[in-house]
Amino acid sequence: MNSKTADAASGRNASDSPAGKGERKALAEKLLRWQVPEAGADGKKNGKACSLADFDPGAKPFSSGDKARDKETVDALALELDGLQNLFYADRRYRLLVVLQGTDTSGKDGTLRGVFSRMSPLGVHTAAWKAPNEDERARDYLWRIHRKVPAAGEIMVFNRSHYEDVLVPPVNGWITPAQTAERYQQINDFERMLSENGTVILKFMLHISFKEQGERLQERIDDATKHWKFAMGDLDARRQWKPYQQAYEDLLNATSTPWAPWTVVPADSKTHRNLMIALRVRQALEQLDLRYPPENPALKGLVVQ
Repeated sequence: MNSKTADAASGRNASDSPAGKGERKALAEKLLRWQVPEAGADGKKNGKACSLADFDPGAKPFSSGDKARDKETVDALALELDGLQNLFYADRRYRLLVVLQGTDTSGKDGTLRGVFSRMSPLGVHTAAWKAPNEDERARDYLWRIHRKVPAAGEIMVFNRSHYEDVLVPPVNGWITPAQTAERYQQINDFERMLSENGTVILKFMLHISFKEQGERLQERIDDATKHWKFAMGDLDARRQWKPYQQAYEDLLNATSTPWAPWTVVPADSKTHRNLMIALRVRQALEQLDLRYPPENPALKGLVVQ
């Protein structure tokens, strides 16, 4: 057993040193600035409501200032997360649900590739949510979501999520403000139930600017190899930019709870977006004090012939 494996088995970590603890505290304080203030169990704010205008989509608070170096850091973090995921899978005391929510072109697919693609498919899964099919529409809107939540030891990453049901319907007038408020409360209760049963929930709103979205859509139009990424409906949604931004602001304020807070990720920079999310996921896994199961005494002295 090498020193790294021994440390993991005993719960020790290089970040447990005084210097490491200082770095973790500084990281936590920095991340907290991008976390939406929490709503209480009733969905109401205990303090000032946030505005998306408070979060600059072009900011790079975790960047070294060197894009190449940041990319190297993301790669290193992806490998580190793979090791933590193996320990997470062996520990089996927790489940991790990662929600990636954002407008078209905000980088949900890119985050999956940049942050999670190095992890073993044994314990990491993804679900991409589109409009519900006929079978799903015949049931409550959370039914299909609950079927995909992670099992013990698993990490599930949602590409879009149940939050589509408090974005698209309100913006298009398919449900009333009262029904939207009911859904906020139902989602809070649903996530609290998951949390109380061992699911850690990380929710990321990938925040891009109107200008950056326009450039990314135009790139998909101009590059024939990216036409498959483009749908005419993307332009319809872009024309509804302001209503969607308001819908995001409303849901962030109503559903950022102590058990499932929202982190707003400035996403005009793809590299920085991946860097920030990788740092937050690593932080969450390290805070769990993961451990390998006890040694199996039946294997002591066993020799494979």
